[in-house]
Formats: sequence, C-alpha cells, structure tokens
Amino acid sequence: MRKVAIYGKGGIGKSTTTQNTVAALGEMGKKVMVVGCDPKADSTRLLMGGLAQKTVLDTLREEGEDIELEDVQRAGFAKTLCTESGGPEPGVGCAGRGIITSINLLEQLGAYEDQVGLDYVFYDVLGDVVCGGFAMPIREGKAEEIYIVCSGEMMAMYAANNICKGIVKFAEAGGVRLGGLICNSRKTDNEYELITALAERLGTQMIHFVPRDNDVQRAELQRKTVIDWKPDAPQADEYRTLARNIDANDMFVIPNPLEIEELEQLLLDFGVLEAA
Repeated sequence: MRKVAIYGKGGIGKSTTTQNTVAALGEMGKKVMVVGCDPKADSTRLLMGGLAQKTVLDTLREEGEDIELEDVQRAGFAKTLCTESGGPEPGVGCAGRGIITSINLLEQLGAYEDQVGLDYVFYDVLGDVVCGGFAMPIREGKAEEIYIVCSGEMMAMYAANNICKGIVKFAEAGGVRLGGLICNSRKTDNEYELITALAERLGTQMIHFVPRDNDVQRAELQRKTVIDWKPDAPQADEYRTLARNIDANDMFVIPNPLEIEELEQLLLDFGVLEAA
C-alpha cells in the first residue's frame, strides 16, 4: 500500500486535484482510500457525487466510542473508500486534533490492514504545515510520499517551499519523501518553466502540469470529478496522465528548500516579481 499525502497552499486546488487523481486511479483498477484532513469536510465530495459524508468527529460526538468502520467510511466513485476527519465546533478546539483522532481511529478499526487490499491511501491535508495535527501524516510516517500542489503564483511557491522544510524536518525519523510538484495552473506568466525550475532547485520533479480548464468547475457544479462527469473531456485525460505519473513514479527525495532570497531571485528571473 502506497501512502500519499497532498499538501499545498490553501485554495490552490488540493481537494479537486486529489479527487480527480483518485478517480483516475480508481478507473485504472486501483483500490484507493481517501482521508480528508480538512475541517470543511469537502475532500471526498466529488467522489461521493455530492452526498454528505458524516465526519469522524461528528460520529464520535453523536455516537460515542463504540463505532464501526462502516460508520465513518463510505464507498464513492470506482469503489473508492472515503473518510472525512471533520473538525471541532467553530471557535472550540483544534482542527489538527481531528486529524490525529481520525487517523488513530481508522487504525484501530483496521482500515489499513493488509487484507483490505488497498493499493493507495491518500491524505488531503489542509493548507501549509502549520501545526502538529496537520503535519501528522508526515511526522508519524502515516504518509510516505508527498506531492505538493502549487502554481506560478508567488504565495503558492512560498507555501511549497515551506512544506519542503517540513518534509526535511521529518524525513530521517519517518522516512517521508517528496514525490514531486503538481502545477495546478493559474495561467501566470512563464508558469510551466517557472515550476520546472523550482522543482529542479528543490531537487525534485514537476510530476505533471495540469492546465486550467473550466470543465473542472462545470464538473464540480454537478458534484462530480471530471472523469465521472465527462470521461472523454481533454481535462479528464490530464488527470489520467497525472495518475499514471504518480503510479509509475520512482523518484522520491529529501528536498533542498530554498532560502527566501533564492526563491525571490527565481521569481525575479521569471518575471513574477519586479526588481525594486
């Protein structure tokens, strides 16, 4: 079983990218489990066709500790297994604790055991590596492969670089490695070349460049992945390529994060920043 976590700046499209990639893997015949690590509980919405997935934390609050795996996991597109961690009540508690609680509970309920026959487990993780809970898939070896969703936007690249610092911190203890950058295009200037250069500087690869296409939004309005909504769309093929690239990937590295000055110089070189 390959253990994958998807990180990236908030709003960069992690959940959409993860769900479309998982749909492509499912279409390939892979058995995949998705664990949503976002309090919004929207990491499996498209795979579930918009059906509400009761979160682990809500289930624990309402039913107590005596629950079964089926209470917190449902089947989605291509028999994908879907779980949402959920979050605390607004203004109360720590969302990171929800991730810790959920992953521990899934382990206790046998979700990861070999006899389940899983090929992949994907963690869709909120935002940057900002606290222990959100870093848990890295810190405790729950995830072994990290893919960072980014774009040619300055803050998305800053976030990607910071996530690489988190990977370095936990790489030796947990064995986690960076599998590559996924560029979820925002159509910024020289975006392909810029992210290719960033990947090279980090010591990794751009695993795929996902072009911007309104079919993604059209599919989301139908509460589906692009592959489920319109399987013959060019954008569906982009996600299939991304899934194949991840499935065939054998380049896993401890990255070399850039200093802020180096990152800003890269942005200057490609015209994203203007010289003062």
